[in-house]
Amino acid sequence: MSAIKETVDVDCRPEDVYDYVTDTERMPEWQLSAVSAERLDPGPVGVGTRVRVARHIGSRVMPMTMEVTEYDPPHSWGMRGVDGPVRARVHGEVEPFDEGRRSHVTIAVDFEGHGMGKVLVPLVVRPQVRKELPRNEQLLKDRLEHPGG
Repeated sequence: MSAIKETVDVDCRPEDVYDYVTDTERMPEWQLSAVSAERLDPGPVGVGTRVRVARHIGSRVMPMTMEVTEYDPPHSWGMRGVDGPVRARVHGEVEPFDEGRRSHVTIAVDFEGHGMGKVLVPLVVRPQVRKELPRNEQLLKDRLEHPGG
C-alpha cells in the first residue's frame, strides 16, 4: 500500500516549523493519537536518536520506539518504528515559499505490521491515520500560527 500523505501551508518560517515538528516533547500537542513522547538518548537530535511514543491505536494505548532515520534541518526528517506490532515510517518535508516567510509542510506515513499488527494495520491503523493526519496538520498550523491560543 502507498503512504498516507498530507500537506498544509503554515504562516511561519521553515526553521520555526522544523524546530517544532522535530521537538519530541511537543508531539502530543499536535498529534491526536500521541499520549506521550520522550527522548531516550541524551544530546542533540540526529540520525539514530530514539523516541518512546505512546499512542492511542483504536481503543488501546500502545507504546512504541521510533528512531530518527533522516535529519536535515530545516528541510526534511524521517522516523521509523523499531518495535511493537505496528511500525510506522514517517517522512516529513518543510518547503519555504513567500520569500521564506511561509512553509509548505508535507507529512507521509506508512506502516508495517508484525504479529497482530498485520491485522491492525489495514483494519484499524490506516483508517485511523487517514482521518487523523489532516487534523494533525491543522493542529500543527494552529499551534504555530497562534502560539498559546
